Amino acid sequence: MEPFWKTKTLAEMTRAEWESLCDGCGRCCLHKLRDDDTGEVSWTNVSCRLLDGHSCRCADYANRRRRVPDCVRLTPEAVAEIDWLPPSCAYRRLDEGQDLPNWHPLVTGDPESVHRAGISVRGRAIDERQAGPLEHHITPWPGTLPRKR
Repeated sequence: MEPFWKTKTLAEMTRAEWESLCDGCGRCCLHKLRDDDTGEVSWTNVSCRLLDGHSCRCADYANRRRRVPDCVRLTPEAVAEIDWLPPSCAYRRLDEGQDLPNWHPLVTGDPESVHRAGISVRGRAIDERQAGPLEHHITPWPGTLPRKR
């Protein structure tokens, strides 16, 4: 039997299936800067204050939008419109007709696989409360796929 992500569209998934697509990398919880003139997105290594730096998950997921009003709620419609989801993101990959990568926890059965593969922000993100100006933390790695090991 094929796994749900191969047989359903994003819009057809149950809430539990949808939530399980998140690999726990934390890249979408890093601040991005957008150039007003060009629209170009620059990634930073500065994380939202709610991101747990070890688990790379939101520390208050249920209340995140109340505590961080500009936190984006991903929906199938939003995924198609958002241009800053990392190329490793399962939502983006499935929306673009790609499969889940071999390190994804749904494929491996192990939530640590995303960290071992070097995809997550574990050990590479700075909490926004300690970072200072975002312009000092621009880095390309969150918007790229890591080299194969």
